[in-house]
Amino acid sequence: KITKAKMADELEAIRAQRLAQMQGGAQGGEDKQAKMQEAKNSMLAAILTQAARSRLSNMAMVKPEKAAMVENMLLNMYQSRQLQGQVDEDQLKAMLERVSDQVQKKTTIHFRRRDDDDDD
Repeated sequence: KITKAKMADELEAIRAQRLAQMQGGAQGGEDKQAKMQEAKNSMLAAILTQAARSRLSNMAMVKPEKAAMVENMLLNMYQSRQLQGQVDEDQLKAMLERVSDQVQKKTTIHFRRRDDDDDD
C-alpha cells in the first residue's frame, strides 16, 4: 500500500518536474512528460479503488476529455486534502455525473419557415 508520505513525495517530484520542464523548455519534453504521466498514474492508482480505476480507464477510451477532467479533479482534491481514503466506484460515478452536467452540450434546432407565396 502507498502511504500518504510516499504520495506526498511523488507530488513533490511532479512539482519539481513541472518546474524543471518550464525552465528547460522543450528539451527532452517527451521524456519528462512520460515521467509526469507515470507519476500521475501512480497517484491515481493510490487514490482510486480497482473498480473505480477500471471505470475511469473505460471512460478514457470513450471520452478522453471527460476522463482527463475527472483525473484532474481527483488530483486537485487529493492535493487539497479533500479526499478521505480511496475513491470507490460510486463516488467516481457521482464525479462523472458532475462533469457531464458541466460539459453537457445543448443541442438546439432552429426551424426556418419559409413564406411560400402559393396563390391557389
